[in-house]
Amino acid sequence: MNGFLNDLPKPFFVLAPMDDVTDTVLRQIIADCSAPDIFFTEFVNVDGLQSKGRKRLLHKLAYTAKETPLIAQIWGKTPKHFETTASELVDMGFAGVDINMGCPDKSITKNGCCSALINNRELALDIINAVKQGVRGRVPVSVKTRTGWQDVDFSWPELLLRQQLDMLTIHGRTKAEMSKVPARWHDIGAIRKLRDDIAPKTLIIGNGDVQSREQGEELARKYQLDGIMIGRGIFSDPYIFSQNSPWATLSQAQKLHMYIRHIELFIATYPPDLKARNWESLKRMAKVYVHGIDGASAFRSKFMPSKTPAEMIAHIQTEIAQNS
Repeated sequence: MNGFLNDLPKPFFVLAPMDDVTDTVLRQIIADCSAPDIFFTEFVNVDGLQSKGRKRLLHKLAYTAKETPLIAQIWGKTPKHFETTASELVDMGFAGVDINMGCPDKSITKNGCCSALINNRELALDIINAVKQGVRGRVPVSVKTRTGWQDVDFSWPELLLRQQLDMLTIHGRTKAEMSKVPARWHDIGAIRKLRDDIAPKTLIIGNGDVQSREQGEELARKYQLDGIMIGRGIFSDPYIFSQNSPWATLSQAQKLHMYIRHIELFIATYPPDLKARNWESLKRMAKVYVHGIDGASAFRSKFMPSKTPAEMIAHIQTEIAQNS
């Protein structure tokens, strides 16, 4: 079953899962600018969710009605925890469950998780089967991965395709390459051809270095892909999913007012006394709203030492007033 995926336009656009970035706050901001066809959560550890530390992770699964359809992305190494979590996610209202088999971070792969599963294919298959058992056909099951571990290895996506997934997202680099080389879209195209022969109902999504909707549409046409996933591209344009992004035409004040709204939404979502999420992560968002404004470097030098969200807002308001 492809579920709601069958009703999407071609190509459809997806907001990539990025840990400590694509939380409910950023997704709401993106939805207000121009929503993608599918949202993904941050990736959430199933072993943590099925432990005493569960409460510390649940904020990663928070969402609002405007962030739909929303697919939950999960990772870990215990099939039984994948099954239990997948069942819970369906009950929580998520539109699909995606398995992270692509994150290349050493702190994660050293424990045999995410892209390390490329080298432990028996466990990878056990995890896929566990998630399928957990969702019981109620929502689509998908995987996001890379083209190989050290080198490109088409036997890996071929194995995944034989599992009759609803969707397979391919990041066009190997684990070893991290993000150090340009994404190779011809490899993604080759995997799409494999799909045609092995699992024609599995949707193929391409991911890597997409900086605009127009670029994504061109890549989808060239390689005959079902969809395009965009991650870091949102840092240069939060309207990136729009057919006609207005971002370049917005004034400095308009962009900075958006930043204030982002901070205020963060404070409302994660009250400081609950300590659900470190507010320092808000400073990372400066690259979205401050990049390219006049005097950006000087502003950053004053802004980044801020000790509270309120101080951050005060600095931004001063900057707006000085440039009005």
